[in-house]
Amino acid sequence: MKVELVPHQPDWARMAANEAARLRTVIGDNLIEVLHIGSTSIPGIMSKPVVDLMPLVNSLAALDARANAIKTLGYQWRGEFGLPGRRYFSFDDPATGLRRYNVHAYQRDHPDVRRHLAFRDYLCAHPDQAKAYEAQKRRAAALHPEDVLAYNDAKSDWIKSCEQRALRWVNETSAQRVKCP
Repeated sequence: MKVELVPHQPDWARMAANEAARLRTVIGDNLIEVLHIGSTSIPGIMSKPVVDLMPLVNSLAALDARANAIKTLGYQWRGEFGLPGRRYFSFDDPATGLRRYNVHAYQRDHPDVRRHLAFRDYLCAHPDQAKAYEAQKRRAAALHPEDVLAYNDAKSDWIKSCEQRALRWVNETSAQRVKCP
């Protein structure tokens, strides 16, 4: 899969909200909320034009029972896909074949929820760190323009380090969720 970074698109927030509404129709009462995460949720930085969503549910077993309903929306259901406690599904635009949504669903109390939100909120609250993340993304894309997995690996160490800073920031400041502009 080719790596394409594009300038931030304000429309990504609307896309996230619209897709969250579509997911609610098939997940139902098990769904607590759908959060917009990942690079497209951070204003002012380049990103792959793929919106990452994180539905929080009361029960993964109940979500698993809705897998076929999620597939009716055009998603590929991939189960845990290498991360215990997560359910991953993706949506590719049928007209173009391009990936549009990556969905990482967790039960509300899973520790990765806190990590994802801390990372997003920290970058929104610290524009200098958001720009440093963009620099890592550009570097990784230059090294691996045709291989998204190698691109992800090339920025992984920086992300893990930033996640630790973000978690410390949340703990030390009692920071609540930051509304990204």
